[in-house]
Amino acid sequence: MSGYSIALLTLSAFLAAAGQILLKIGAHGRQGILEFVNIPITTGLLLYGGGVLIWIYVLSHEKLTNVYAFTALTFVLVYVGAVFFVGEKMSLLAGTGVCLILAGLYLITNHNVQ
Repeated sequence: MSGYSIALLTLSAFLAAAGQILLKIGAHGRQGILEFVNIPITTGLLLYGGGVLIWIYVLSHEKLTNVYAFTALTFVLVYVGAVFFVGEKMSLLAGTGVCLILAGLYLITNHNVQ
């Protein structure tokens, strides 16, 4: 996989993660359907959608097994973002899981280098 594709997939993961975090922030404490129409949710949807478009673009040039592995990076970024921006707590066990996911992403992307 090219360095350009890796950079785009990393950007895609960051956009998707930021979108997910903003969706959480915008949804927090809301109950009525119209309360979900707010700036954080709208921005979150736009960021998430931008990440998906970049992901699809890279998918048109790279193998699915390489591209799909980067969804794991989104999981990690959402988890870390939830800790820093939403105030959720990370346990030692969960932190270990995050490290294992990153190790798996490294192994998959380096194993499938063309």
